Amino acid sequence: MPVTKAVGVSLGAVLLACCPLLSPAHAKPFMIVGCDEKVSWDDDGKTVLAAPGKDTVLIVDLADPEAPKIVATLPLKNSVIGPPVNLDIDPSGSVALVADSVDVIKDGDALKQVPDNKIYVIDLKANPPKLAATVTGGKQPSGLSISPSGRMALVANRGDNSISVLSIDGTDVKVTDTVAMPDSIAHVVFTPDGKRALAVRFPAHKVSVLDIAGDKVTYSKIDLPTGQWPYNAVVTPDGKIALTSDNGGAGSSDGSVDTTSVIDLEADPPRIIDRVVVGDGPEGLAMSPKGDLAAAAILRGSNMKKAFFHHPTGSVAVLKIDGKTVTRTQDIEVGGLPEAIMFTPDGRYILVGNYLTEDFSILKVDGTRVTDTGKRFKVPGHPASARMSR
Repeated sequence: MPVTKAVGVSLGAVLLACCPLLSPAHAKPFMIVGCDEKVSWDDDGKTVLAAPGKDTVLIVDLADPEAPKIVATLPLKNSVIGPPVNLDIDPSGSVALVADSVDVIKDGDALKQVPDNKIYVIDLKANPPKLAATVTGGKQPSGLSISPSGRMALVANRGDNSISVLSIDGTDVKVTDTVAMPDSIAHVVFTPDGKRALAVRFPAHKVSVLDIAGDKVTYSKIDLPTGQWPYNAVVTPDGKIALTSDNGGAGSSDGSVDTTSVIDLEADPPRIIDRVVVGDGPEGLAMSPKGDLAAAAILRGSNMKKAFFHHPTGSVAVLKIDGKTVTRTQDIEVGGLPEAIMFTPDGRYILVGNYLTEDFSILKVDGTRVTDTGKRFKVPGHPASARMSR
């Protein structure tokens, strides 16, 4: 989302949201949700800030995707500023990382946003889940991903034009390297084989390819021209193509249609082969575990009441994938300012986090057809980001 001193949290400061206690590591599927209570907007779309101290990270049991249950609430600061992928869960469901990108501090009598540098390590095997460590990363850590092996994470540092490389050994998480980039990075995502990653260069309107050999990450200097202002990316399970969410308005709606860029990862070198119009202001982007669908969350000016392009609700653009051909097939109305979007691990549901309406839309997938169940999962705050277990 457009435009960050950290709130202290003791390792045991976990508030239970329901009983009995449930360890999500043994209750897949589940999701982790970051709620930001510091940022809202007035009718003109101008940012309104509130003092920190009320943000939370939720652990949600999805044994029944149509009736999610919050099983733990951790008082951890996080931010809606940036793509809604500032957190991730390792493949075993044992550890989660949350990047705290932007803080709100006092500036005289006013409040202002400043970059933060914290990455929280959450022990999901603990019962209840708990904060295990806090890692100091780069400036304004934002979109991140954990590797398919679960042994590495890459974190995009929007404030200092770099990518942090993290090693993961259980809850022992360390910064092992920093990869310098030409400009600001919004998100980094691995290919399924773990041998490459894509770095989304938000202000440069490009995606760059990273090569990965063991614990070494190298910028390959292969740069691909996306649509305007790419925010995050996903890769098909077979690793043949990737998609970007090209926001178009520097992190906001602007009344004009925007795109998803299609990257052919099998080509040598990789290249952009198509752009698909998805709507005004795509942010979150999700790939089905089956590889036949993707879905983009569309802002539609839902936080800008006086704008000519304002809609009271956001939407989801459903994208059908047939080989390397990507086609928009549906548009489904959801809540206000949709940010995070995810498929359940079995591909049967899509959950969409609606920041303004403080809930998740629950969509059902039947083949390549998506319908709204009409059910909403209410959360105690504004869902700024979310990721699903694998």
